[in-house]
Amino acid sequence: MSLAPLAKKLMKAVIALELLGVIGAYGLFHKMNDSQDFRSTMNRRLPSVLEVYYQSNEWAGLYGVRESDRAAWAAKRE
Repeated sequence: MSLAPLAKKLMKAVIALELLGVIGAYGLFHKMNDSQDFRSTMNRRLPSVLEVYYQSNEWAGLYGVRESDRAAWAAKRE
C-alpha cells in the first residue's frame, strides 16, 4: 500500500491551513489598522496581540500609534 496519496492529502491540508492563517492574520491586522476602538478591545482581551501590532508598525517605521491610542483612551476615561 502506497502512502503517496495520503501524504499528498496531508500536504494539501497543511497548505490550506497555512493559507487560512495568513489570511486571518492579514484580516486582523487590517481591522486593527483601521479602528482605534477595535485596538481598545484587543488591549482589553488580547494585549499580547496588540503589542505585536504595535511592534510590527514600529519595525516598518510607523511610530506614534501606541502613544496616540493611549492618549485617546486616557481622554475617554476622564
